Amino acid sequence: MRPIAPNAFKRRLADRTQQLGFWLSLNSLAATEMAAGAGFDWLLLDMEHSPIDIESVEQHLLAARHGGDAEFVVRIPSVDAVLVKRLLDTGVRSFMFPYVQTVDEAQLAVAATRYPPAGIRGYSGINRANRFAGNPGYAAQAHEDIVVILQVETPQAIANIPAYGAIEGVDGILIGPNDLAASIGLLGQSCHPDVLKRVGAAREAILSSGVAAGMLDFNPGTANGLLADGFGFVAIGGDATTLVRGMKQLLGSFTR
Repeated sequence: MRPIAPNAFKRRLADRTQQLGFWLSLNSLAATEMAAGAGFDWLLLDMEHSPIDIESVEQHLLAARHGGDAEFVVRIPSVDAVLVKRLLDTGVRSFMFPYVQTVDEAQLAVAATRYPPAGIRGYSGINRANRFAGNPGYAAQAHEDIVVILQVETPQAIANIPAYGAIEGVDGILIGPNDLAASIGLLGQSCHPDVLKRVGAAREAILSSGVAAGMLDFNPGTANGLLADGFGFVAIGGDATTLVRGMKQLLGSFTR
């Protein structure tokens, strides 16, 4: 079997090279394949806010690898070490953990992706990750290509950013603006000045912690501003948003 290329997304996070991402939630293999070859640096398959299950993730992973070179990231529903173990064995190597509230949860996120003694990942001798036993050096080297991104979505999580960034194995921290807004009583108002102020403070804390800062913004104008402000990885669109906007634009081209 052909070897899997090193995780360029991980290395660019470490180098602070800015990277553009695309959010996938429609469970369309064709959309994943197209997005992987469209020129994005990374894709995120969202298990948290979709009905996508493990078997579907496996299919999307293969579609992404067939489609292009964008790194395939999975946002799992929670900090779940068992789910991480199973996804790692299917070949997923980049993860986003939502709603990380405590240092213990952040440490568990990293530990779930590492074999002992560095972590708690269970060992399987034959799986896609080790090329079905075709890569005997996988277990010793796996951590070199595994990405762990923590998502901060509340004031409590933002206060913990310095501690999160100090954990070995955390590659990036992404701010969730919508849930952050909701957590301070501003549901649906992610552009409210109070939310933007907290986003700015979180960004500065992440950058000071030494890891890459991430964000999502599907408005090209403001997303460009995030990049100018120092965010290293930004999701600039998604399959559902692109489809809805495209349909509205098409209908708007006609008069009835």
